[in-house]
Amino acid sequence: MTSPVRPPARILLVDDHALVRRGVRLILDAEPDLEVVAEAGDGAEAVAAARRDAGLDLAVLDVAMPRMTGLQAARELARLRPGLRILMLTMYDNEEYFFEALRAGASGYVPKSVADRDLVEACRAALRDESFIYPGAETALIRSYLDRARSGAGLPERPVTEREEEILKLVAEGHTSKEIGDLLFISPKTVERHRANILQKLGLRDRLELTRYAIRVGLIEP
Repeated sequence: MTSPVRPPARILLVDDHALVRRGVRLILDAEPDLEVVAEAGDGAEAVAAARRDAGLDLAVLDVAMPRMTGLQAARELARLRPGLRILMLTMYDNEEYFFEALRAGASGYVPKSVADRDLVEACRAALRDESFIYPGAETALIRSYLDRARSGAGLPERPVTEREEEILKLVAEGHTSKEIGDLLFISPKTVERHRANILQKLGLRDRLELTRYAIRVGLIEP
Protein backbone atom coordinates (compact mmCIF):
# COMPACT_ATOMS: atom_id res chain seq x y z
CA MET A 1 0.00 0.00 0.00
CA THR A 2 1.48 3.32 -1.07
CA SER A 3 1.51 6.19 1.41
CA PRO A 4 -0.51 9.28 0.43
CA VAL A 5 1.44 12.02 -1.33
CA ARG A 6 1.74 15.13 0.81
CA PRO A 7 0.76 18.41 -0.83
CA PRO A 8 3.64 20.86 -1.21
CA ALA A 9 4.26 23.40 1.54
CA ARG A 10 2.47 26.68 0.81
CA ILE A 11 4.93 29.58 0.78
CA LEU A 12 4.48 33.36 1.01
CA LEU A 13 7.39 35.11 -0.76
CA VAL A 14 8.12 38.71 0.24
CA ASP A 15 10.63 41.04 -1.44
CA ASP A 16 10.28 44.58 -2.76
CA HIS A 17 12.11 43.69 -5.99
CA ALA A 18 9.94 41.84 -8.49
CA LEU A 19 13.02 40.44 -10.27
CA VAL A 20 14.30 38.91 -7.02
CA ARG A 21 10.88 37.40 -6.31
CA ARG A 22 10.81 35.89 -9.78
CA GLY A 23 14.24 34.30 -9.33
CA VAL A 24 13.47 32.95 -5.87
CA ARG A 25 10.13 31.63 -7.05
CA LEU A 26 11.83 29.68 -9.83
CA ILE A 27 14.13 28.06 -7.27
CA LEU A 28 11.32 27.09 -4.90
CA ASP A 29 8.68 26.06 -7.42
CA ALA A 30 11.18 23.67 -9.02
CA GLU A 31 10.94 21.51 -5.88
CA PRO A 32 8.01 19.06 -5.63
CA ASP A 33 7.51 19.71 -1.91
CA LEU A 34 7.54 23.53 -2.11
CA GLU A 35 5.14 25.93 -3.81
CA VAL A 36 4.94 29.73 -3.75
CA VAL A 37 1.23 30.51 -3.46
CA ALA A 38 1.42 34.23 -2.59
CA GLU A 39 3.78 37.16 -3.05
CA ALA A 40 4.11 40.56 -1.37
CA GLY A 41 6.24 43.63 -2.02
CA ASP A 42 6.80 44.75 1.58
CA GLY A 43 6.24 43.74 5.17
CA ALA A 44 2.82 45.35 5.47
CA GLU A 45 1.58 43.46 2.40
CA ALA A 46 3.01 40.25 3.90
CA VAL A 47 1.00 40.70 7.10
CA ALA A 48 -2.13 41.42 5.06
CA ALA A 49 -1.54 38.26 2.97
CA ALA A 50 -1.17 36.16 6.12
CA ARG A 51 -4.42 37.56 7.46
CA ARG A 52 -6.18 36.51 4.25
CA ASP A 53 -4.71 33.01 4.06
CA ALA A 54 -4.58 30.96 7.26
CA GLY A 55 -3.22 27.96 5.34
CA LEU A 56 0.27 29.32 4.69
CA ASP A 57 3.10 27.10 5.93
CA LEU A 58 6.17 29.30 5.44
CA ALA A 59 6.98 32.98 4.87
CA VAL A 60 10.27 33.86 3.16
CA LEU A 61 10.98 37.53 3.93
CA ASP A 62 13.54 39.98 2.63
CA VAL A 63 15.06 42.00 5.49
CA ALA A 64 15.29 45.50 3.99
CA MET A 65 11.97 46.66 2.54
CA PRO A 66 9.97 49.92 2.49
CA ARG A 67 7.22 50.68 5.05
CA MET A 68 7.87 47.61 7.20
CA THR A 69 11.11 45.59 7.23
CA GLY A 70 11.19 41.82 7.07
CA LEU A 71 12.19 41.65 10.75
CA GLN A 72 9.29 43.88 11.75
CA ALA A 73 6.94 41.79 9.61
CA ALA A 74 8.35 38.58 11.14
CA ARG A 75 7.48 39.81 14.63
CA GLU A 76 3.94 40.64 13.54
CA LEU A 77 3.51 37.35 11.66
CA ALA A 78 4.76 35.40 14.69
CA ARG A 79 2.02 37.04 16.77
CA LEU A 80 -0.66 36.70 14.09
CA ARG A 81 0.10 33.14 12.92
CA PRO A 82 2.12 31.30 15.58
CA GLY A 83 2.25 28.14 13.46
CA LEU A 84 3.67 29.93 10.41
CA ARG A 85 7.36 29.19 9.85
CA ILE A 86 9.51 32.18 8.91
CA LEU A 87 12.81 32.45 7.04
CA MET A 88 14.74 35.66 6.30
CA LEU A 89 16.53 36.56 3.08
CA THR A 90 19.18 39.28 3.24
CA MET A 91 21.89 41.02 1.27
CA TYR A 92 23.79 41.42 4.53
CA ASP A 93 25.95 38.78 6.18
CA ASN A 94 26.56 39.28 9.88
CA GLU A 95 25.71 37.66 13.21
CA GLU A 96 23.42 40.52 14.26
CA TYR A 97 20.88 39.50 11.62
CA PHE A 98 20.95 35.87 12.67
CA PHE A 99 20.24 36.61 16.34
CA GLU A 100 17.69 39.31 15.47
CA ALA A 101 15.94 36.91 13.09
CA LEU A 102 15.63 34.34 15.88
CA ARG A 103 14.26 36.99 18.24
CA ALA A 104 11.71 38.00 15.63
CA GLY A 105 10.40 34.44 15.37
CA ALA A 106 12.31 33.28 12.29
CA SER A 107 14.17 30.00 11.90
CA GLY A 108 17.23 31.79 10.57
CA TYR A 109 18.37 33.62 7.47
CA VAL A 110 19.94 33.01 4.08
CA PRO A 111 22.12 35.59 2.27
CA LYS A 112 20.82 36.25 -1.23
CA SER A 113 24.32 35.56 -2.55
CA VAL A 114 23.92 31.86 -1.69
CA ALA A 115 20.15 31.52 -2.15
CA ASP A 116 20.51 29.27 -5.19
CA ARG A 117 22.62 26.88 -3.09
CA ASP A 118 21.06 27.01 0.39
CA LEU A 119 17.50 28.36 0.18
CA VAL A 120 15.72 25.07 -0.49
CA GLU A 121 17.50 23.35 2.39
CA ALA A 122 16.74 26.34 4.64
CA CYS A 123 13.04 26.20 3.76
CA ARG A 124 12.86 22.50 4.55
CA ALA A 125 14.65 23.06 7.88
CA ALA A 126 12.20 25.84 8.78
CA LEU A 127 9.24 23.60 7.91
CA ARG A 128 10.69 20.98 10.27
CA ASP A 129 10.80 23.71 12.92
CA GLU A 130 14.60 23.69 12.94
CA SER A 131 16.94 26.68 12.97
CA PHE A 132 19.04 27.12 9.85
CA ILE A 133 22.59 28.43 9.84
CA TYR A 134 24.01 28.65 6.34
CA PRO A 135 27.40 26.89 6.17
CA GLY A 136 29.54 30.02 5.82
CA ALA A 137 28.21 31.48 9.06
CA GLU A 138 28.73 28.56 11.42
CA THR A 139 32.35 29.23 12.34
CA ALA A 140 31.81 32.95 12.95
CA LEU A 141 28.66 32.39 15.02
CA ILE A 142 30.24 29.68 17.16
CA ARG A 143 33.33 31.83 17.73
CA SER A 144 31.15 34.80 18.68
CA TYR A 145 29.09 32.68 21.07
CA LEU A 146 32.20 31.24 22.76
CA ASP A 147 33.73 34.70 23.10
CA ARG A 148 30.55 35.95 24.79
CA ALA A 149 30.36 32.90 27.03
CA ARG A 150 33.97 33.39 28.18
CA SER A 151 33.30 37.05 28.97
CA GLY A 152 30.02 36.29 30.75
CA ALA A 153 27.93 38.17 28.17
CA GLY A 154 24.71 36.95 26.62
CA LEU A 155 23.31 37.47 23.15
CA PRO A 156 23.68 41.00 21.73
CA GLU A 157 20.95 43.30 23.02
CA ARG A 158 18.62 45.21 20.72
CA PRO A 159 19.77 48.85 20.85
CA VAL A 160 16.26 50.26 20.27
CA THR A 161 12.69 49.18 20.96
CA GLU A 162 10.37 47.88 18.23
CA ARG A 163 8.53 51.23 18.11
CA GLU A 164 11.81 53.15 17.93
CA GLU A 165 12.95 50.86 15.12
CA GLU A 166 9.77 51.64 13.16
CA ILE A 167 10.35 55.38 13.58
CA LEU A 168 14.07 55.11 12.83
CA LYS A 169 13.29 53.39 9.53
CA LEU A 170 10.66 55.94 8.50
CA VAL A 171 12.89 58.90 9.41
CA ALA A 172 15.72 57.36 7.37
CA GLU A 173 13.34 56.93 4.44
CA GLY A 174 12.74 60.71 4.51
CA HIS A 175 9.29 60.92 6.08
CA THR A 176 8.39 64.00 8.13
CA SER A 177 7.27 63.76 11.75
CA LYS A 178 3.68 64.45 10.65
CA GLU A 179 3.80 61.71 8.00
CA ILE A 180 5.25 59.24 10.51
CA GLY A 181 2.61 60.21 13.05
CA ASP A 182 -0.14 59.62 10.48
CA LEU A 183 1.32 56.22 9.55
CA LEU A 184 1.73 55.06 13.16
CA PHE A 185 -1.35 56.82 14.61
CA ILE A 186 0.68 58.91 17.06
CA SER A 187 1.25 62.65 17.36
CA PRO A 188 4.18 64.45 15.66
CA LYS A 189 5.40 65.46 19.14
CA THR A 190 5.56 61.79 20.14
CA VAL A 191 7.53 61.07 16.96
CA GLU A 192 9.98 63.85 17.81
CA ARG A 193 10.41 62.48 21.34
CA HIS A 194 11.11 58.99 20.00
CA ARG A 195 13.54 60.41 17.46
CA ALA A 196 15.47 62.28 20.16
CA ASN A 197 15.64 59.10 22.26
CA ILE A 198 16.92 57.12 19.26
CA LEU A 199 19.68 59.64 18.53
CA GLN A 200 20.72 59.62 22.18
CA LYS A 201 20.70 55.81 22.48
CA LEU A 202 22.73 55.31 19.32
CA GLY A 203 25.08 58.24 19.87
CA LEU A 204 24.06 59.87 16.59
CA ARG A 205 23.77 63.57 15.82
CA ASP A 206 21.39 64.06 12.91
CA ARG A 207 19.26 62.48 10.17
CA LEU A 208 22.29 61.81 7.96
CA GLU A 209 24.03 59.72 10.62
CA LEU A 210 20.73 58.03 11.45
CA THR A 211 20.26 57.14 7.77
CA ARG A 212 23.76 55.68 7.56
CA TYR A 213 23.02 53.59 10.64
CA ALA A 214 19.71 52.37 9.13
CA ILE A 215 21.57 51.27 5.99
CA ARG A 216 24.29 49.55 8.02
CA VAL A 217 21.83 47.47 10.04
CA GLY A 218 19.62 46.66 7.05
CA LEU A 219 16.51 48.72 7.84
CA ILE A 220 16.76 50.42 4.45
CA GLU A 221 18.73 49.74 1.31
CA PRO A 222 21.51 52.09 0.15
